Amino acid sequence: MDFDIAIVGSGFGGSILGMIARRLGYRVLLVERGTHPRFAIGESTSPLFNLLLEETAERYDLPVLRILSAYGSWQRTYPQVACGLKRGFTFFEHIEGRHCNASTDPASQLMVAASPCDEVADTHWYRADVDALLVEEAQRMGVDYTDHTDLVRLQRQPGGGWRLEGERLGKPMVFSCRFVVDASGPRGFLSRAFVIPNRGFSNYPKTQAVYTHFTDVRRCETVPDYVLPCPAPYPMDDAAVHHLFNGGWIWVLRFNNGITSAGAALDETLAVQLGVAADPEGGWKRLLARYPSLQELFDGAQTIRPFIFVPSLPWRSQSVVGEGWAMLPSAMASIDPLFSTGFPLNLLGILRLATIWQHGLEESHLSRALPIYAEVALAEADFTARYVAACRKAMGCFPLFAALSMFYFAAASFSEMARRLRRPNLAAHYMAEDRKDFMEGWARCEAMLDAVLEQPTPAALLCFERAVAEAVENLNVAGLCDPHKQNRYGVDFEDVVRGAEKLGFTPETIREIIKTAPWAQGC
Repeated sequence: MDFDIAIVGSGFGGSILGMIARRLGYRVLLVERGTHPRFAIGESTSPLFNLLLEETAERYDLPVLRILSAYGSWQRTYPQVACGLKRGFTFFEHIEGRHCNASTDPASQLMVAASPCDEVADTHWYRADVDALLVEEAQRMGVDYTDHTDLVRLQRQPGGGWRLEGERLGKPMVFSCRFVVDASGPRGFLSRAFVIPNRGFSNYPKTQAVYTHFTDVRRCETVPDYVLPCPAPYPMDDAAVHHLFNGGWIWVLRFNNGITSAGAALDETLAVQLGVAADPEGGWKRLLARYPSLQELFDGAQTIRPFIFVPSLPWRSQSVVGEGWAMLPSAMASIDPLFSTGFPLNLLGILRLATIWQHGLEESHLSRALPIYAEVALAEADFTARYVAACRKAMGCFPLFAALSMFYFAAASFSEMARRLRRPNLAAHYMAEDRKDFMEGWARCEAMLDAVLEQPTPAALLCFERAVAEAVENLNVAGLCDPHKQNRYGVDFEDVVRGAEKLGFTPETIREIIKTAPWAQGC
């Protein structure tokens, strides 16, 4: 065999998996159809992802990942690699034909901090730079890398393993390996090679997307409609900014090289009305024209590349593992960029696959381990899709959306803190999907959703908010669902102290841990 493992796709997932495989002693091939640097979507990290990145760096001796896990260390070590400062998640309500009224109504905006300061903050990844850096690091560690390589055939060998055939710049290329991983994204290499259909997600809406990179996008803080009447927990633009409206939402992610990533995830009905498929740029402009405060943000903005149109966002592969092969979560499922779920889901899958490889590539072992890997990853994707579908329903009713968002923020902050305290088993699956009490609470609120949407009276909304607060209580260690905070949630470690028993500690012990913990210092 030429290689033990061949990884198809050299985005951040493929490169990180390749580095881990080298640390495990395997001969690794990384195959890229294009070349770096290149444009890629999927750009915003989260606290849980960056914590997982730290754990990966520690477990497999990958210092580059530790550096990339926080804004401060990144800026000191790789100032030439573009990224964005992400202090939290910012949401604004938009109603067609009206100006955003965040400046006068706290109920029309939501801010949830992800870090106490810039030093330990999360980041937006300018993928052209970051992916290129990770590919270089993988090669430095001994990963064989080939770009401009179009794989056209995958054949199972009689004695086991795979034969991969393709072309590189017009010349035939042939490789052999024991195991193949698809890291090439939804509808990727293995989906095409094995003709695996899209199973889709139950009750998930048909959605489309349009996006590109811009320069000269105005900051919300410079537009009076967005300026908050009360102090904010962080600068509102230093975040993943979400602009919500009936039928979809727009994301805005700022990088420190002057470029801004922006795009819209739209229900199919709205996308058709806007004519996005035939004219992506025109559809984008027609969308902005409906919302005066959005139009003001993008007045004067310039695109630096053509708009990209995605005719169908949701994807869920019918098969994701088999004899001698597996897909990463990024290849097995695609949902929506809402709440930046793609990064942590993918890294969780990478770590689980790496754990399997630690025990070898023998088929007897893989035949037992891979189905479990698939079951967990698909369960996480299915619940994330179910949750995002509910949030999309509520985008036309901002108070309802804000209440629903508490499920994500409660699960994410609890999972992060449990891992910080070396108790990951308290919520081992993404979105605490393995917590029975949390799932039961979610199901109760989900069952209420349609009735509240039909008649979103103040009484109905208040009842729903109280039901959400009760449902997330066992995981709420971030002071969420507090009406006195007026939809502005900063990082307060006293919230963790108050929730100590939920994490299996006493308040006194948590307070002592916080005094010396690196993640709580330097701010």
